[in-house]
Amino acid sequence: MVEGKMKIDFAPVDVPLIRRLQTAAVVQWVFSFLGLAPTCIILFFYLLFTRFWLISVLYAIWWYYDFDTPARGGRRKPVLLGLKLWGYMRDYFPIKLVKTADLDPRHNYILGFHPHGVLVAGAFTNFCTYATGFPQLFPGLTSYLLMLPLWFRAPFFRDYIMCAGLIPSDKESATYPLRKKKGGSAVVIAVGGAPEALDAHPGTFNVLLANKKGFIKMAMEHGAHLVPVFSFGENEVYDQVENPRGTWLRWTQDRLQSIMGVSLPLFHARGIFQYSFGLMPYRRPIHTVAGRPAPCRLSAVGRPIKVEKKEKPTGEELDALHQLYMDELSSLFDEHKGNYGVDKDVHLNFV
Repeated sequence: MVEGKMKIDFAPVDVPLIRRLQTAAVVQWVFSFLGLAPTCIILFFYLLFTRFWLISVLYAIWWYYDFDTPARGGRRKPVLLGLKLWGYMRDYFPIKLVKTADLDPRHNYILGFHPHGVLVAGAFTNFCTYATGFPQLFPGLTSYLLMLPLWFRAPFFRDYIMCAGLIPSDKESATYPLRKKKGGSAVVIAVGGAPEALDAHPGTFNVLLANKKGFIKMAMEHGAHLVPVFSFGENEVYDQVENPRGTWLRWTQDRLQSIMGVSLPLFHARGIFQYSFGLMPYRRPIHTVAGRPAPCRLSAVGRPIKVEKKEKPTGEELDALHQLYMDELSSLFDEHKGNYGVDKDVHLNFV
């Protein structure tokens, strides 16, 4: 017997059908996240050199006329969001959306989602599907999850993600729902973005927020209320190769991220038919807790004042609201961490 040989822990043959369906649902989601976009790009160009070339040509014409749709709120399809498929994905982990306060649908909101995790499983399941009951928990609100603009340049794939309520993360697209005067929009931002995925190690609570003020400015400019959201367990569903800051690996990852816009965490967990290695996430619970809305307000002598709209906030005003947001997020974390197995002495680390 060779010393140090890895033992593969295969899944039992008699796995219940319901668990197989849960696994299948997550397989398609992981593929959609990692492989569907390049597959669609390859398919688009491949068809041009076959007898089906007209499909790509017609799609290119359609794409030309439909180019601005992602920046106009996308093209949400409730039928897709309500598929039973997403219920299987929810139960795989499982994932739960926890409401701590009502959100008045007469206002618009920016939901700051923390942490990003590796594949933002909690954000997608809670805000891009109906599986965890977002419409029932927050009636009258429509959620829009922001995604890197480059993914909306992939043919076919752009239409699929728009159907799930995803919109580009550039300023024009992100602010479009917030310009609705009647309210009812909830723009969800994974504030730490792709760089935060590189810190998504189990047992860590690093939040890339210390210098993130763009979403704060956006909230002030449009009078949108801020809602901190913390997803307990988001960092637990994948292991990642150790990459502390200052190492050659982290330097390379940061460099590639700055060039391409996407991060490349070296993550792993389990497989489809075995539990030893692969790109399938672990079956570990994710509890996404939505905090109390913090109205856009400024620090002043006496009672804080609400800001309906301020097109050109000062640096001091931005700093004040940013600090308030971090305080609210810390309070949310400390208030709920005991319910989800986090030690009482653990606190958020703002990076």
